[in-house]
Amino acid sequence: MSLEFKVAKMFCLPDAGSLKAFADIMVNDALLIKGLRVVEGKKGLFVTMPREQGKDSKWYDQVSCASAEIFDDIATKVLSEYQAVAV
Repeated sequence: MSLEFKVAKMFCLPDAGSLKAFADIMVNDALLIKGLRVVEGKKGLFVTMPREQGKDSKWYDQVSCASAEIFDDIATKVLSEYQAVAV
């Protein structure tokens, strides 16, 4: 089974410092994942999965990818969409 990812929504945040946008992605037109982040780091833009701060003040991912390849596919789609709408 192959997975198809598309960006359902992109929320650009032009004045939020290193946080540039939030994105929601649709997986196979069946699963919506909300709250991915587009962040500007020292080496450029990158994508993080939705996460939540625990009672121990550490951050924990709410969604994990089964492989790096899947995460790379998601990140590529999200960054491409961000660059298309942020210009």
